[in-house]
Amino acid sequence: MNTTQRRFGIAGELLNFFWSNKRWWMLPVIAIVLVFGVLLILASNPAVAPFIYTLF
Repeated sequence: MNTTQRRFGIAGELLNFFWSNKRWWMLPVIAIVLVFGVLLILASNPAVAPFIYTLF
């Protein structure tokens, strides 16, 4: 797991922490939160907002 940690920096360290502490089940939750965060940021841009709203 150390190669992942070196290759991805902070994200690799976070993955290593989740994997070593048996918290790997939280990875999908974090991924969903990140996706919604990106969607919120994109929705605040007036040029992209109409495309985001058609998804829902």
